[in-house]
Amino acid sequence: MNENRVYTMGHTVQRNMCMSKKINEELSRFGKRLAKLRKAAGYTQQLLADEIGATRRMIAYYESESQHPPANMLVDLARALNVSADALLGIKPVETVPVSSRLERRIRQIEKLGPKPRQQITQLIDTFVEAEQLKQKANAT
Repeated sequence: MNENRVYTMGHTVQRNMCMSKKINEELSRFGKRLAKLRKAAGYTQQLLADEIGATRRMIAYYESESQHPPANMLVDLARALNVSADALLGIKPVETVPVSSRLERRIRQIEKLGPKPRQQITQLIDTFVEAEQLKQKANAT
């Protein structure tokens, strides 16, 4: 008997971990789920790969259901797609925070900039936010 993997009726035992048949079925649909979540977040394969420090080929490979990504990449994928790792794996339903994926992507890109451009962008955003707040106050009175 192979020490690492034992198959029993309805369950797969792997290194002393028991996974239900339902979880195994959800994991087998990982690629389709990844592609669906990626598209819903507004990412191309290349943009998602750039975001998590991978290659487009890796994303395509994981979406083709050939293989699952390593655990450390699951965390990066879940974070980039704004879902939990459990939702990405299909263990729990997807609960996303309604944030503009484009805006969120831009914020991440801004965070990677140097201090001076980041400060200039922040000041520009502050100007727009303050102008909008003044407009709302004027309309309220």
